[in-house]
Amino acid sequence: MRTMELTKHERRATLDTMRRATMILLAGGTAACVNVTAPDKPIVINLNINVTQEVVYRLDSDAKSLIKQNPGIF
Repeated sequence: MRTMELTKHERRATLDTMRRATMILLAGGTAACVNVTAPDKPIVINLNINVTQEVVYRLDSDAKSLIKQNPGIF
């Protein structure tokens, strides 16, 4: 039994045809199901954003002792 293989060009042409057919079917099916209407009321987007930031710092023992010795440094 001899198997028939497609050339690289024939495979590409076949795949391109299949992709086009699929896209046409999907576009036709989607177009039939979509109903677009404008809303009656305006669209409201609430942009009340609360941003909090927590700063965490660590001082080594030398810096802590320096600050204790000179409380007015800052």
